[in-house]
Amino acid sequence: MADTPKWLKIVVAGFVTGTVMYALTGGPRKEAEAPRVTAAVPKRLEIPSLGLKAPLMKLGLADDGEVELPPFEKPSTAGWFDESVVPGDDGPSVIIGHVDTKTAPAVFYRLREVKKGAVVKVLRSDGKTAQYRVESVEQISKDHFPSERVYVDDGLRLVTCGGVFDRKTHEYQDNVIVYATLVARPSDA
Repeated sequence: MADTPKWLKIVVAGFVTGTVMYALTGGPRKEAEAPRVTAAVPKRLEIPSLGLKAPLMKLGLADDGEVELPPFEKPSTAGWFDESVVPGDDGPSVIIGHVDTKTAPAVFYRLREVKKGAVVKVLRSDGKTAQYRVESVEQISKDHFPSERVYVDDGLRLVTCGGVFDRKTHEYQDNVIVYATLVARPSDA
């Protein structure tokens, strides 16, 4: 191959590499196996049975490693944890909101009232809507927060505070968590 043009050597090397990779991985992934990833972000949450329509903001991690919370100055806004998946994509998606402020109810004040089977819609920046069905609602001590079930398992998770309010710590002792399953992939509203 000493007299073979350089471009031909590159083509042959690429063909051999591609053939080896194809053999090792079993070929191209089927469409059903490909992860769903989108550049869209969630913009609004709707729970028709509660009459809830709330804008969503991005939440990241705070300096202490905890998930940020929406600001108390925006009690009617919930927040999407931006290290979870965009609602409608495969994987866990987490939305957090306050139950109340010092002076009034907040966005998730009635969240504990949502029933199994209720519809939850998330409208996205791409103009599409992901639709979920509530599977269960759980009230659990913050000391026993089910991190894996919330941040690892597939589905939409809505999280707020609940239970008894501890006046010494100025915090609720429990969390209310709604677990919902995707029933309709994102589509135009």
